[in-house]
Amino acid sequence: MGKIFKFQQDVDTDQIIASQYLLFSTIDEMKTYTFESLDPNFAKEVQPGDYVVASENFGCGSSREQAPSVLKALGVKAVIAKSFARIFYRNAINIGLPVIVCKDLHSFVETGDEMELDMKAGIVKVKGEELTCTKLPEYMQGILDQGGLIASLNKED
Repeated sequence: MGKIFKFQQDVDTDQIIASQYLLFSTIDEMKTYTFESLDPNFAKEVQPGDYVVASENFGCGSSREQAPSVLKALGVKAVIAKSFARIFYRNAINIGLPVIVCKDLHSFVETGDEMELDMKAGIVKVKGEELTCTKLPEYMQGILDQGGLIASLNKED
């Protein structure tokens, strides 16, 4: 079980990690500023295994890989949204951060709710209910299981 942090639609990469923090040399330095403009306490309150739930078009804006990287570094288990910006979705899979499409979850939950995700089954359990999500194709699940695209490619050698 993990806690939900809920965000609205059109959360862009600058809201995930603002451009001024890209000057830091490591993701560990950047991660403490994650969602600073939307939820200044997010980086202090999120725990490994927690979830980010959003509405539509999560991760729009620039193609910065640091946006999914800071979420992964904070221990976010998955980002679940109605839809994702394509470049954020690809970057997240590339670094090993699960991104799941679930059309009904956003309107059903609030920040602080506890949730369980079964990625392989495509099921979210929350408030005594089970909601169906998009299951990742087997090859994408394999990439995530190995820690991201680079790790997956390195294991193929």
